[in-house]
Amino acid sequence: MTELKRASRLNGVGRIGRRVAVWVWWAINGLRRVLVNLLVLGIVIAALVAVCSSDGPEIHDSTALVVAPQGTLVEQKSGDPSDRLLGSITGEGQQETLLRDVLDAIRFAKDDARVKALLLDLSKFQGGGLSKLQEVADALRDYKESGKPLIATADNYSQGSYYLAALADEVFVHELGGLQLQGFGRYRTYYRDAIDRLEVDWNIFRVGKFKSAVEPYLRNDMSPAAREANLAWLGDLWAAYIADVAAARGLEPNALTDYAENFERHLQEARGDAAQAALAAGLVDKVAQRDVVQKRMIELVGYHEEKHSFHQVALGPYVAQMRERDATKPKRGPAVGVIVARGTIMDGKQPAGSIGGDSTAALIRKARHDDDIKAIVLRVDSGGGSAFASEIIRREFELARAEGKPVVVSMGSVAASGGYWISTASDEIWASPTTITGSIGIFGMFPTFQKPMEKYLGARVDGVATAPGAGMRVDRALDPRLAAAYQTGIENGYRDFLDRVSEARGMTPEEVDKIAQGRVWSGTAAHERGLVDKLGGLDGAVASAASRAELEEGAYRVEYVERELELKERLAKELFNSARAWIIGESIEEGGVARGGPYSEVLALFAEQARLLASFNDPNGLYAYEMIDVD
Repeated sequence: MTELKRASRLNGVGRIGRRVAVWVWWAINGLRRVLVNLLVLGIVIAALVAVCSSDGPEIHDSTALVVAPQGTLVEQKSGDPSDRLLGSITGEGQQETLLRDVLDAIRFAKDDARVKALLLDLSKFQGGGLSKLQEVADALRDYKESGKPLIATADNYSQGSYYLAALADEVFVHELGGLQLQGFGRYRTYYRDAIDRLEVDWNIFRVGKFKSAVEPYLRNDMSPAAREANLAWLGDLWAAYIADVAAARGLEPNALTDYAENFERHLQEARGDAAQAALAAGLVDKVAQRDVVQKRMIELVGYHEEKHSFHQVALGPYVAQMRERDATKPKRGPAVGVIVARGTIMDGKQPAGSIGGDSTAALIRKARHDDDIKAIVLRVDSGGGSAFASEIIRREFELARAEGKPVVVSMGSVAASGGYWISTASDEIWASPTTITGSIGIFGMFPTFQKPMEKYLGARVDGVATAPGAGMRVDRALDPRLAAAYQTGIENGYRDFLDRVSEARGMTPEEVDKIAQGRVWSGTAAHERGLVDKLGGLDGAVASAASRAELEEGAYRVEYVERELELKERLAKELFNSARAWIIGESIEEGGVARGGPYSEVLALFAEQARLLASFNDPNGLYAYEMIDVD
């Protein structure tokens, strides 16, 4: 009994100890939440004070505009404003810079008497589609007509960042930095052997010999058809890049090609010093530490006593202030509505950075029923996705045109497959010469895992059904009758795609089929084949839409049609736009971008593939999609 009592007391003590431990954990966890909430609240209050107490940044009468894009250049930022604000504060999340912010800032700076110089700080810029870079380059060329200096600096130049830097009057690179032109390539991971080894039945249905989106599940290498098509459009893009950079730097195109193809020789001649190799090749003007760049900027715009640096203003606060002060554009009245379609096309409602069939259609209806919007421009930057969602969007544009509102499409870096599908209900299609477009084709996939489940887990599926469709499961072999039905649906979807393109482009379905088959084209090649009406950027498309609506130049405004934000989202957006520089700073003194190691990059390949497959939510399982990954 004594032992039993002792054990009982010990159990009681143990229970009390566990309860105390739980209480302590709750207390610590609660305190952590309170502290985090107080920190966020403090940041929000401080930001609100900063926003409400000022009409914007105080800009010296001799200052430099610092354009320091971070991450990638995009047509539309991903996610909601509150997530982006928190990501900026914590340093987490995807870094993105809005293309139109960069363009507007450069345009304002040209005529702003306070801005005496423009500094491109490209250390944190990871690039963007070539067509977007070309639009920024056009704005920079226009800025240079003012005679104001344009300076570029970076610790290391990527191929994308150097495209912009090449336009500068002076190009600086850090002593321990460099510049490598690697060209454009398209490499993918192929899973055929892995699928066979795991004994997965990856059922694939497609139309179009060039439709390469599903090739990684069918083959161990790139097909000859895909190799032919990819080399063609990659060659067009590379030729455009080389020609533009050579012209900007006053070099022969062959010199740039030699630097890209024989970089190891240039590096050896510079005894392994990448910065000196770039200097010797005439790609940069000066190899220098950051403080040397600061001194040069002080020479140009003057010294800021308090900050011990040059007078400067960051892009975000500057463009926000200038948009408020811009008196050259009407604030109300007739408008051209711009709808951005960026990302994968999916069924239903989707957040910014993705294209939802329902959410994007709602924006089109909003523009269609707005009496002030006289014409609509669709800005497409998408490799496609759900065929069903694409048709929902296309139909809304068809209705807008039926009500007398012109619709003009402006293709960004990519407008392929479903991105081309949604472009067909338009009066006119504009593309950049380097837009990646076409890929008119359809596919569907349905993998089943019954063999590895049986072999490795000993799990089997059995049962009864009154029709084949009732037994369609990922852990059961696909019924041949369902497979035949799937393929028939894919072929019908392809005919629908051809019919829409042929009607829109004034061709026969047979003529479209010859340039379709899932083949990808550059904007120039697509224009030559009648898939595009005009070559040019968004400004040209907007002007054309205004002309079709009989709006006089200067008598209309450009309105981006976006989802109405909730109160908390509007607050977060204002904080993000107005207080970002105050919270985290935006200046030349900032450090570089942290990157993951090689293992994270390998894991990211599989994570991206899983994310992509998870985004396929077409109700009919039909996809007009092309994965465009240009390295």
